[in-house]
Amino acid sequence: MAPFLPSHPVIKDPMESVRLRRSFGCVSAAPSGSAAILPISWAYIKMMGPKGLRKSAEMAILNANYMARRLETDYKILYKGENGTVAHEFILDVRDFKNDANVEAMDIAKRLQDYGFHAPTVSWPVTGTLMVEPTESEDKQELDRFCDALLAIRKEIDDIQQGVMDKANNPLKVRKRHKCERVVSS
Repeated sequence: MAPFLPSHPVIKDPMESVRLRRSFGCVSAAPSGSAAILPISWAYIKMMGPKGLRKSAEMAILNANYMARRLETDYKILYKGENGTVAHEFILDVRDFKNDANVEAMDIAKRLQDYGFHAPTVSWPVTGTLMVEPTESEDKQELDRFCDALLAIRKEIDDIQQGVMDKANNPLKVRKRHKCERVVSS
């Protein structure tokens, strides 16, 4: 496998002289990736212990299922289990909004920022979706605040679909400019 290991443009590769070298290039800016990633994970697991890890996983699953239930009448949820539950994350399918409201996953993600939330994972693992992954540390009030924001956004999408709001001039397409943003004219 050594001939296939990633290379790095700055660090001299001892395998460089090997005639069969077939590296696809570098993987990250750091030659060895993020060296702190494993100690951080190890410390978390060690501090939590077996009981803490189990409780943490249970809370993450409970939080995801609570949110999925709150949102399932307004958003299509992909990949539910046989009993209608999700794992520690769930996927909101928003692809249909593109056709009748000109709203895409990225529009919803950016609109969530207007509500003070970091955008969820966009278009992965399914293009045109949002993957919501509430952690075990979020309290019910914060989960509800996030769900309320998504429900308010869904109401805006409904208004666009019904012609109450314009497809191009609405809160999902025309975003407020924050002080740190600058206007670039073409």
